[in-house]
Amino acid sequence: MLFDDTYKTIAAPSEGVFRDRGSKFIGYAWPIRSEEEIKPLLAGLRAEHAKARHFCWALRLSPDRSIFRIQDDGEPSGTAGRAILNTLLSADITNVFIVVVRYFGGTLLGVPGLINAYKTAAQEAIQAANIVEKTVNDIYEVSFSYLQMNDIMKLVKEEKLNVLSQNFDNSCSIQLEIRKSGLNAILAKIEQIEGVKIKYLFTA
Repeated sequence: MLFDDTYKTIAAPSEGVFRDRGSKFIGYAWPIRSEEEIKPLLAGLRAEHAKARHFCWALRLSPDRSIFRIQDDGEPSGTAGRAILNTLLSADITNVFIVVVRYFGGTLLGVPGLINAYKTAAQEAIQAANIVEKTVNDIYEVSFSYLQMNDIMKLVKEEKLNVLSQNFDNSCSIQLEIRKSGLNAILAKIEQIEGVKIKYLFTA
């Protein structure tokens, strides 16, 4: 198989805590599917931890693990976001967003101390999480007329396809999640139904 169509992520949000010389580092991990999801999560944390000094984070996205972002939020460059990202890399998980909230305890930890603190708080959050394996799926929109509905729904049932949304009016459409490895065979079956339009949306 040329393409590995599974990846590991976390099943639900989790958290972990690390303390060093009076500073408290709280790691929060969330499963996410897009960068748009991080703004409200960060805003919620900033409201919840109004007295915290830093909100450093890293994210890793897409099943091929190719997208990542880091943010040091005022900590010395390379001490926070990169350390958090490295925990995502070593756990080999993706579609995950980790924020480490720091309460400053009055003692400077130095660069090695900061790297260790951010790394450990992120690791604690990952260790508290339930890591799950997911398949890489392509999301398609299938449009059809009311007359084709039975054929489409029969195929969905036979192939055990996951329907993300559906709209049944005069013209009907459904969004389907199709596992990458079985994609061509299923698309070929859908195309055999007359008058059906298939549109690729994105990969999840």
